[in-house]
Parts: sequence; C-alpha cells; structure tokens
Amino acid sequence: MKVLDLYKKLEGLPFGKRIFTFLICMNAPYFFSIKSQVTALKENRCEVQLKKRRSVTNHIKTVHAIAMCNMAELSGGLMIEASLPKNKQWIPSGMTVEYLKKAQTNLLAVSDGSEIDWTQTGTIVVPVEIKDLNDQVVFTAKINMYVKDKS
Repeated sequence: MKVLDLYKKLEGLPFGKRIFTFLICMNAPYFFSIKSQVTALKENRCEVQLKKRRSVTNHIKTVHAIAMCNMAELSGGLMIEASLPKNKQWIPSGMTVEYLKKAQTNLLAVSDGSEIDWTQTGTIVVPVEIKDLNDQVVFTAKINMYVKDKS
C-alpha cells in the first residue's frame, strides 16, 4: 500500500495519526528516537510535530539539533514519497541545515513540495522549515533527494 493511501485510510480513525506514525517508524526504526507524530500528509506537503521533552533536549535545554534533523528527514521523506509518480524512486543523498534560533518549545516541521517538478530525475531539493509555538522559524533544511525511474 502506498504511504499516502495508508495515511488517508488511518487519519480519520481514533489515534489514526499515531498508528500511522508508529507504522512508519516500524519501517524506519531510527525515527522512534524522537517520538514525533505525523499530523498532515498530502501530495506536496507533510507536517510532523515534536513535543519538547527531556529526551530530545541538549545541555542548554533546547531541542537538540539532531532531533530537528530527524524531524526534517521524516517530513521530507514522507512528502516526497506521497508526491512522486509511481514510476520513480528516491533516496536521500545529503542535507544542508541552518539553526536560526533556539528551539525552546514544541515544534512543527513542514515540508512543502509545491514548487518541485516531480517529473524530473536526478537531484531534487526538498525544503523543510521547523517552527516553534510562536510561529518562528528555528531551523531550515534543504534535503537532496536523488530521484530515478524505477527499473
């Protein structure tokens, strides 16, 4: 089952988004480490929430940079999976990040693919912004995704 179809099937059910996130993390277990939740998924967009808790903070009690990198990769990966045509496949090949402000609250990662040409092959850059509860951008990522036609 395609990721977007699974999300649509589960999102309206009680705990459906939590179940969806759990299933995604079962497929890619490292994402369990941040205990995030996918809150929206459609073509060209994915949103992932992260509660600020001790397990994702650093020595200055802000959300750790690598936790935000994980959020960005989860959001960007799900968005590209939901948006690419069925005859294409992808793999991340790099990520450039900027830490803009201290992440002192719960966070929301948003990947927006509305400007991406999904028919192309080669490297596609997926942008991700992470905002705090004050709607301030605290982190940005540009994830290079290598896209090719399926064999």
